[in-house]
Amino acid sequence: MSDKQPPKPGRVSLVGAGPGDPGLMTLRGAELLAQAETVIYDQLAAPELLELAPPGCRRIYAGKTGARHALRQEEINALLIAEARAGRTVVRLKGGDPYIFGRGAEEALALEAAGAPFEVVSGVSSTSAAAAYAGIPLTHRDVNSQAVLMTAREKAGRETSAHDWAALAKMGVISAVMGAAGAAELRDKLLAAGKDPQTPAAMIQRGTTVRQRVVEAPLGRLPEAAAEAGLGAPALLVIGEVVKLRAKLNWFEKRPLWGRRVLVTRTRAQAGRLSAALRTLGAEVIERPVFRLEEIRPNPVLEAALDDLRAFDWLALTSPNGADFFLRRLFERGQDARALGGLKIAVIGTGTAAALEPYGLKADLTPKAFVAEALLETLKPHGPARCLLARAEQGRDALPEGLKSWGWRTTDIPLYRTLPADWSAEDLFFHGPERPDLTTVTSSSSAEGLAALVPPEERQFFPTAAIGPVAARTARELGFPVLAESPRATVPDLVETIAACLRADSKRSLEETRP
Repeated sequence: MSDKQPPKPGRVSLVGAGPGDPGLMTLRGAELLAQAETVIYDQLAAPELLELAPPGCRRIYAGKTGARHALRQEEINALLIAEARAGRTVVRLKGGDPYIFGRGAEEALALEAAGAPFEVVSGVSSTSAAAAYAGIPLTHRDVNSQAVLMTAREKAGRETSAHDWAALAKMGVISAVMGAAGAAELRDKLLAAGKDPQTPAAMIQRGTTVRQRVVEAPLGRLPEAAAEAGLGAPALLVIGEVVKLRAKLNWFEKRPLWGRRVLVTRTRAQAGRLSAALRTLGAEVIERPVFRLEEIRPNPVLEAALDDLRAFDWLALTSPNGADFFLRRLFERGQDARALGGLKIAVIGTGTAAALEPYGLKADLTPKAFVAEALLETLKPHGPARCLLARAEQGRDALPEGLKSWGWRTTDIPLYRTLPADWSAEDLFFHGPERPDLTTVTSSSSAEGLAALVPPEERQFFPTAAIGPVAARTARELGFPVLAESPRATVPDLVETIAACLRADSKRSLEETRP
């Protein structure tokens, strides 16, 4: 008889992913994703949410689109049970809220019957969020004080309707999921039950995302109006007088970069601030990092410097990545910020200065212009001195050569190297309306990485926004049309420059279409 014990049952968390905007994920949901060993996700879960899971986490797609199911519901239930019995920590990531038209209750019942531990994390439902992002409040005390949440289509094979259509026709507001497929059926049954065909109504496609589209029409004509506009699934129907408030409350689609597409070429770790700022302004952001970073390990030159930091007067850092790699290694060795007590720290810009803050450090010197030449000039009055320069392996020579020419003793330590992107270059090529309005270049190396993926004859189709004059110059030399160049090499300056450029472009386009 074997002494081997069966694995301890795992735990399944049914987590609401929200309606599409990744910012609507709950803190508890994000916490569970960070611990997951397996994520089983739906088609409506924002792809960005999968990045919250650990690198080794298994990701299993179980989405449904119309009649096409990656896995049948019975197969999903069996998979959840099998993963739990294998002792794994599982997140079942479901669009919207698990218990609001999400079959979460069916999955929870299957887990309960199998004796598998589970928890349910509520999510933001599309029934309310998509309406809010379209500028339609489901309730307003001067208009209505009740709303019905329902599906526009009933379960296939049902002999009699589960709905009291006469009662529904009297309701002030109806919010119905599965709106694209069930609009005509829902409209016909409501009208047959006495609903006024002139009742204001709206169909909201891909609500809360930058691809949101909304069609308003009287209920009697809404299915036809939505079809003429080309709206499809996923879509929400909202029926009631509150739809009229959209004219004043449509905040989401009035943001300055609404409808514009920006290609961000930064590494995934770096893209966060830039992408988030652009999304806040309404842009659709496509992240395609043109290179990835690899820490140089082992690094005997760095180890020797960390063993004798008293041999230096200055620590110079030329990028947030360099600051992070350097300080992370310092702390891994059991040292801390006190080891740098005898050094002054010079950084190339505010972004690098901000990278010091989590380690309890502040920069002593930051030039007004965020380029190596400006840092060199700012350091000149403080030398000659002994400088530890920690940076990328492929960094420009302007700073170390300039310091050397002024008599500084400089130890130049490469901390990391940039490697080619780990995805196909075909992912960069877009056509027609899918083509980005701007492509960001956030360093000379990112311009070079982009050029390595884009043939010279194609570069004219990548209008570029460059962070600072150095990156702009490199992009131009490589054949990219630079339409926007931020005055300083900071993310806020780049975002402001992109916004001004795309707003001006919109104005020009409008003026060109006027008779």
